[in-house]
Amino acid sequence: MPRIAPADAPYPPEIAAALARTMPPGVAPLVLFRTMARNPRVFGKMFAGGLLDKGALSLRQREVVIDRTTARLGAEYEWGVHIAFFAEKVGFDAEKIAATVHGSAGAPCWSADEQALLAAVDDLVDRRTIGDETWARLAAHFDEAQILEAIALAGYYHTISFLCRALELPLEAYGARFPAPPLLG
Repeated sequence: MPRIAPADAPYPPEIAAALARTMPPGVAPLVLFRTMARNPRVFGKMFAGGLLDKGALSLRQREVVIDRTTARLGAEYEWGVHIAFFAEKVGFDAEKIAATVHGSAGAPCWSADEQALLAAVDDLVDRRTIGDETWARLAAHFDEAQILEAIALAGYYHTISFLCRALELPLEAYGARFPAPPLLG
């Protein structure tokens, strides 16, 4: 049971329009979105800063950052929605999906540029900054606009992770679940 009950339709026109633009046809609005609709101001700001539009990073690179950020922060709700909607679209197989949760930034399933993005997210989550070594790796693969976008994405999804966890949102029925940790042995 979420701590704040999600809003039900009919929604105010500006919220209904934002939901219609964001959700795939035939998919009900996310519990997160309906909950945020309880505060139209915050809802509007959240949608204005979503960063899911075409940006300096490719969709796959954005998903690397988003999935790693939400996984590292334990936001299974948001991670699961992104895996459900985007993993296949960006070519994430089961190994890559599991590696967003349990793998090291240097896991061999990732390309060098993806490893740099993962290391940046790990630095931001663990140290709230990006270390010099990680920065050098990022700069070897990305320009300034791309690095700024990666940092902004990690920060935005840090906020989304806080919302999902603090509100105790129930997982979407179609959302992926965190994979079990690999067996040691």
